[in-house]
Amino acid sequence: MSKMALGSHPFLLGFEQLERLVERTAKSDPGGYPPYNIEQTSDTAYRITLAVAGFAEDDLSITVEDRQLVVRGRQAEPDESRNFLHRGIAARQFQRTFVLADGVEVAGARLENGLLHVDLHRSVPDTVVRTIQISSGKTEGN
Repeated sequence: MSKMALGSHPFLLGFEQLERLVERTAKSDPGGYPPYNIEQTSDTAYRITLAVAGFAEDDLSITVEDRQLVVRGRQAEPDESRNFLHRGIAARQFQRTFVLADGVEVAGARLENGLLHVDLHRSVPDTVVRTIQISSGKTEGN
């Protein structure tokens, strides 16, 4: 018995891109920096919180690109005139990517005490019931 790919299961019609989406998400993992939390704040709302201590508001950008939420951070190079005896706080850039489902929109973002909060909202589509007419397969004149 051969293993069937998720997107090719006969009951999942129109979900062919799901497997590509999962693969793309797995490849975009940048490791553990910056650490983040994802919480569900209501039935239709989520919050992503990233620990971005040391980043100013101008050092951060948030974009939505092809159903992906992309958070980027880039700090300015430190002043060369400073003489560090120990340098344990890295000034490095990062990019975190989160794949958004259809209907999920960014509601807002705020930077507070070194934490970047990105609020998401999922719209609930109206339930639509359609009746499909069944034709007999016969054409007129036969």
